[in-house]
Order: sequence, then C-alpha cells, then structure tokens
Amino acid sequence: MGENAELLQCAALLHDIGYSPLIASTGFHPLDGARYLRDVEHADPRICNLVAHHTCAIIEAEERSLDRELSAEFQLEGPALVEALTYCDTTTTPDGEVTTVEERINEIFGRYGPGDIVTRSIQRATPHLIAASQSVLKKLEDQPK
Repeated sequence: MGENAELLQCAALLHDIGYSPLIASTGFHPLDGARYLRDVEHADPRICNLVAHHTCAIIEAEERSLDRELSAEFQLEGPALVEALTYCDTTTTPDGEVTTVEERINEIFGRYGPGDIVTRSIQRATPHLIAASQSVLKKLEDQPK
C-alpha cells in the first residue's frame, strides 16, 4: 500500500468502532463510527471515509435508507484502498482469526440469520466481497519476492 499503509492500518483497526453503544446513534455502525471519528476525534478525513464505506457499507445503507446520508457526508476512497480494507475485514473473524472470505460470509449469515437486514446486505454484496478478496490476493501474489 506504500504511502497509504498507515492509513489502511488505522482504518482496519477502527472500522467497527461504530458498534460501541456509547457512540451508536443510527444503529448503522459504519455511519456512526465515521461520524464519531470525524466529529469527536477529528480523525483524518480519509480514515473516516474508509470507515464509512467499509465492506460494501453502501449496500446496507440502502437497505436502511441511509445511503444518501452516507454518500453526502463521506466520500468513497480509491478502489485499491477500499478493496484492501474489505479484504482485511472479510478475511478476519470477529475474534481476530484468519479465515477465507467465503467462511466469513457464512459466519455472518449464521450469526444474523435469514431475513436480517445484515444478511440481506451481505447476500447482495457477496460478489463484490469475493472480487475484492481475489483482487487483493492477486496483487499480493504479484509482489516481488
């Protein structure tokens, strides 16, 4: 990631901060987390953008009718950063273990169950999540050794 490595690392560590009940206001953790980082912590706007849009968040935002708010307040960062953050999120379990994107998707389905808004969103996002993972893996393979 070159000069964006630290940015990606910060976003990867902070992407789920919106789950904290202390800062949750909409119940949509990407938006709540990004707003908190922007408004309270005065974080780098690019970190806020990545947190807001992590792991195809716009799809769940649409399901929650929050897509206009999300898009109006936070820009979508470049594809390489978005893919890398998606890869980090979808190849790590909630406990921090390494997993595959397919196993992670199945874990989410099992945790939320059929019909849940998160399940519906992840079902819609699955092709994008898999494509992002494959893209990052390809870039990693192509790195000089």
